[in-house]
Formats: sequence, structure tokens, C-alpha cells
Amino acid sequence: MTTRAVHTSETTYAAQPSAPGPGTARRVLGAVAVAATVPYLGLKAAWLAGSHIGIPADSVLLKSGPFLVVANSVTLAMDATVILLVLALTRPWGLRIPAWLLTVPVFTATGLLTPILTAFPAQILVKAMGMGVDETVRAAQEPFLDPWVFTVVYTGFTIQGLALAGLFVPYARERWGRCWQGVLGARLPSPTGVVAGAAAAVGAAVGAMHLYWAFGGTAWLSARQAALYSAETGVVSAAHGTCALLAGAGALLLARGGARRVRWPLALGWIGSAAALSWGLWMLTGALGPNLGHDEQTSTVIVLTYAGQMITGLLSVGVLTRFVTSRLAAGGGEVQETGGRRSGSV
Repeated sequence: MTTRAVHTSETTYAAQPSAPGPGTARRVLGAVAVAATVPYLGLKAAWLAGSHIGIPADSVLLKSGPFLVVANSVTLAMDATVILLVLALTRPWGLRIPAWLLTVPVFTATGLLTPILTAFPAQILVKAMGMGVDETVRAAQEPFLDPWVFTVVYTGFTIQGLALAGLFVPYARERWGRCWQGVLGARLPSPTGVVAGAAAAVGAAVGAMHLYWAFGGTAWLSARQAALYSAETGVVSAAHGTCALLAGAGALLLARGGARRVRWPLALGWIGSAAALSWGLWMLTGALGPNLGHDEQTSTVIVLTYAGQMITGLLSVGVLTRFVTSRLAAGGGEVQETGGRRSGSV
């Protein structure tokens, strides 16, 4: 009995080997993601310092006063978070971060970057096919930013999104891999099914509205908004509409359960709900916030669409959270690192 106790003590406190560092591919992706933040952070820092680089002399941004300072400060902090995420996803101590502290910023980044990853390349393709903004539409636009700013910023966002996805997938596989192994399994309790049904219904309405505007519909748009329509703005609306539909579909699939492989419904729920919630909140805030020089009011239908987009995301997040917690409770433990050794824990 004494010998066994001594042996246990020696095993517990013996020096453990250090955890392996990230592989070459992950180090490269991390460096690429950090480098991709430099143009945006540089522009934001310059604007906060009083520079007008990339801002035309008659831009409405120069009339926004304190709002622009606050917006630039918030967005600079948001993009700087990418650097922290890279460290968390590539260093051994990242496996010990509380799940919520990591998943919240990753979820937000997924939501904000997904429509950019789809719409920005589509806009480039549209322009290459000669269907870009024509001169009439361009003349109707109020000066905002120099064209090169959009190219530099959205190229950086695209690279950030791809690099972060390449880092997060292996991290999540290592820490929560059992959550997306196998099939969906049993149907979730009926209250969750009701929430999933509501997410699908609201998401379908929001998706239909965005797709209507994407293909040139002008109902509930102001005269100025209708005049600014082009194939380039259309692909943005299509991206938002598609994400809302995916959020609802993912919620339904997760709630229904069954023999379907779990990884795809889980991916749909994660990506769709993140995009719907993040952009719905962002655009609703913009619609209800200060008017940047536009002598018009945002229509009630547009405000409701953005609110519905946010609600779709929230409902889908509820279903997603219920599914993951039930999976973990059933034995799909997360992998945590302790002193170079990994152990499963719920």
C-alpha cells in the first residue's frame, strides 16, 4: 500500500516532456495571417493620427466627427485580435485557453470574414466579365474612400480568413475532434426543435429578401439605393442571403439528428449562424447609427431584414450550443494539454 502511494506520487510530479510546437505549415499560415493585418492596421492607425490617406477631400467620412474616431478604434482593435488568435492557435498554451474565450472571437471572425471570402472574389470575377459598376452608377455614388483602399483592405481580409481557417481546423480537430466524428445521432429535445424551426423560417424570409435585392429588386429601397445597384453590390446581397439560409438549414439538421455525418451540418450551423449574427448586428447598427451625410431614412423593411438576420444567427447559435453541449456530455470530451500530456475532459 505504501509502495503504491509513493509510486503514484512519483508519477504525478515527474517532469513531463514539453509539448511539440506547431508544424512548418501552421507557422507559415500564422505568419501570413499576421502580415495580412498590417495594411488595415496601418490605415486605421494613420486615420486615428489625423491622416486622410485614402480618403477623398469631399468624402462623407470627413463629416462624421467623433463617430469616425470611435469606429476606427473599434475596428482597429478587432483586426488586432487576429494576431492574438494566431498565437492561441499555434502555441501549446493555446490548448489550455477556456473554450469560450477562444470560440467567441473565432466565431466572430468567421462571421465577419465569410461573406468577404465569397463576395470579394465574386466582385473581381464580375468586373473581369465587364459587369462592374458603370459610369452612371459611379457618378451617383458619394465620395467615400479611394478605390485602392477597398482592394488593399479586402485582399488582406481574404488572406486573413483563409489563413485563420487553415489554423483553426487542425486546432479544433485536436481539441474537440470527437464532436464532429460519426453521425448526428438522436433528435434534440423538442424545445430545441422549435428554436431550429424558427431559425429556418426567419432565415428563409431574410434570405429571400437579400436574394431579391441581389437580382435587382428595388422594393423598399430608397431612390439613391436603387440607383447604386450593380452586379457588384448584388453579389454582396447574395452572400448575406445565402448565409442566412445556411444558418437556418444547419439549425434544422442539427436539431433533427439522424444518420447523416455530423461534420457538414455542424459546419453549416457554425458558418451560417456566425455570418448571420455578426453581419446582421453590424448592418443594423449602421442603419440605426449616425447618418453619414445621406439625406434619407433607412426603410423599416431594411431595418427588419437586418434584425431578422441577427435573430436568425442568435436562434441558430442556440441550437448549435445545445448540440455541442449534448455531444460533450455524451462523451465527446475536449482535449486539453497539461505539461506536455493530453487528456480528455468534458
